[in-house]
Amino acid sequence: MSKNFTDKSRRNDRIAEFLIRSGGVMVIVSVVWILVMISRVALPLFYPSSAKIAATVKVPDDIPSGDVLAVGAENNQHGFFVLDTNGTFSFLKETDGSVVAKIKAPVIPVGALRVASAEYGGKSTYNLLWDNGAITSVAVEFSSTKNDDGSFSLAQDVTSQDELSFPAADGIVQSFVRRMEDGGTVRIDRLTGDRLRVTHQLVESDFEGNEKRSTSVTEVRDPLPGKLSAVAVDSKGHYLYGGTDNGMLLRWDISEPDQARLLDTVLASEDHQAVTALSLVLGDVSIAVGDAKGGMSTWFPVKTPGSSEDRRLARIHILRPAAGAVAFIIPSVRNKTIFSAAGGEIHADHMTSERNLLTIKPGAAIVLAALSPKGTAMTILDANRTLSTWKLKMPHPDVSFGTLFGKVWYEGYDKPEYAWQSSSASDDYEPKMSLVPLVFGTIKATLFAMLFAVPLSLLAALYTSQFMSPKLKGRVKPVVEIMAAIPSVVIGFLAGLWLAPLIDKNVLTLFLSIVIVPVMLLVTIFFWKQIKTASSIQRFTRGYEFVLLIPVVIIGVYIASLLGGVVEVSLFSGDVKQWLYSTIGVRYDQRNSIIIAIALGFAVMPIIFTIAEDAISNVPRNLTAASLALGASRWQTAWSVVLPSALPGVFSAVMIGFGRAIGETMIVLMATGNTPIMSWSLFNGLRSLAANIAVEIPEAPLDGTLYRTLFLSAVLLFLFTFVINTVAESMRQKFRKKYGRY
Repeated sequence: MSKNFTDKSRRNDRIAEFLIRSGGVMVIVSVVWILVMISRVALPLFYPSSAKIAATVKVPDDIPSGDVLAVGAENNQHGFFVLDTNGTFSFLKETDGSVVAKIKAPVIPVGALRVASAEYGGKSTYNLLWDNGAITSVAVEFSSTKNDDGSFSLAQDVTSQDELSFPAADGIVQSFVRRMEDGGTVRIDRLTGDRLRVTHQLVESDFEGNEKRSTSVTEVRDPLPGKLSAVAVDSKGHYLYGGTDNGMLLRWDISEPDQARLLDTVLASEDHQAVTALSLVLGDVSIAVGDAKGGMSTWFPVKTPGSSEDRRLARIHILRPAAGAVAFIIPSVRNKTIFSAAGGEIHADHMTSERNLLTIKPGAAIVLAALSPKGTAMTILDANRTLSTWKLKMPHPDVSFGTLFGKVWYEGYDKPEYAWQSSSASDDYEPKMSLVPLVFGTIKATLFAMLFAVPLSLLAALYTSQFMSPKLKGRVKPVVEIMAAIPSVVIGFLAGLWLAPLIDKNVLTLFLSIVIVPVMLLVTIFFWKQIKTASSIQRFTRGYEFVLLIPVVIIGVYIASLLGGVVEVSLFSGDVKQWLYSTIGVRYDQRNSIIIAIALGFAVMPIIFTIAEDAISNVPRNLTAASLALGASRWQTAWSVVLPSALPGVFSAVMIGFGRAIGETMIVLMATGNTPIMSWSLFNGLRSLAANIAVEIPEAPLDGTLYRTLFLSAVLLFLFTFVINTVAESMRQKFRKKYGRY
């Protein structure tokens, strides 16, 4: 051999080795880079919240310290406003604190001199209680416009909300005004002597469109377990809450005129600390309770044993306690975050995740505080007459490891549960983003599919390699391999629109077939074995047994279909699905785990079959010949000699099929009901991680909580695949050492 040819061959080998190694390194780098990229999107879910001062000004000197009733800021934090006891709104610039405008309340009741208190009614609305007991309502419009020179111009206005006005009344300590859903308004007064009064102003229209107004006054006469220390009303005026100085929490139903029905009297503080602050959380389902010792908790009604359909208040979440008495509570307008002022600090806690998000320390005692209309900033007035706006950054307050992987007690639920429900039509909806049902659904779909596919694939591979005739094998194996090229969307389409309705109508036939077909096959094989070995029929059918048993399977399925109706009528009252629900409480879903087991199992069978058959066929023939020469039968040889020798390859085939099944998207998406429930029942649907990503990602806002949670799901899928492949390779190496193969 010439030296030039040898040198050229060596050079080509080195180039090939370099290219192969480079390609392997690039594959590893690409895989790691994918993991890094999806992890970068998911990690901000766990970043801490922050608050920093955006602007600071002084309250004008012409407003006495004790006269400030409410404060606020413009949405973009370019200006402040202050409401004083004269009913005047003073609008200030954030740059120097200069007064831009002063606007008096548009309506001042007859005989009123000063504003006694101001209640924030939401959406920049303030309900003013005057010193004579009259109530007026105003809406504050405050906005900023950027000028050409980079400065900002402020626009402000105060308008009257006449429908929320109420006449003067005596002995009022605190008042609340709410719009009613069916028209009219309701006023709730806390009176001297710990009395409560509810006034409904009803508006009714006749057939001609004429409005008729009426007033209904109801006084709460239930005996109180202590002196009232805090009162709150939901935004629709349906429920009235009261806290007492001995730690009791009460709830009345005031939705109907002329009646106030006491629903609950519960102990809100175990050591009987006075309830110092009450506030409804966004959505008006939960009530936040603060006490004199700094304790914070949230309550909402749940069903209790023995209470029929009635719901009773229960303590659901306990938040981080403060250093002093809770002075007031401000609910977020965007989510279930609660801001509580205590001990000269304001704590932000998320109700559902029970996370303490941040703590604001103004540096002086807090007098008043208010959230911006969008909930992105907080304005604080301290004892030094300083107005400061704190810019809030709380990107994902409702996410924690507990909410993602633990049981959470959500609003409206009667107990803590794993739940996934990312959206709703209501703005005050509480997202439920537990990944546990999705992980469970992924594992359930994969296991059921593998239980269906692995026995059939491995037995088919063993039969094809060791028993089938070479001519028939040459036709069967390519057909099975071509099955792997069928798009998963086609399999999912057929499973969802053809297979699911078919099994829905013949579910008993399926289960009877699982029993009848194997029995008929065993009986057929038993009688087949009675034929003499030297029989010409046996010699003719050798290697074609698979083809001859197909009619037996068809006949078995036909017999099962005939018996299905008889069994359903005689044992299940003519409707097996209704019997399942009424007798054992199992609901039958048309797209259930049976469908996914068959469809997903059908998708992974070609992969498992092909790899396993190659591994079995590559077992040296001398091992087979030696076993047969020692007197072992063909089945004994295949089971005890060939299969153990091919075990590393067979195991790799199973694990590759497992990895294929765990990441499947379209089949699981189309063949199941996509219900994120945790049940091992064959008759229920499921939702997997991959299918959930496909369903949710088109509607997920960019960089939102749902968007990042879906990327976290992708990280989990990646880790699942990595763990499976690692375990498969380690087991393969172990089998390789044991059996000296591959």
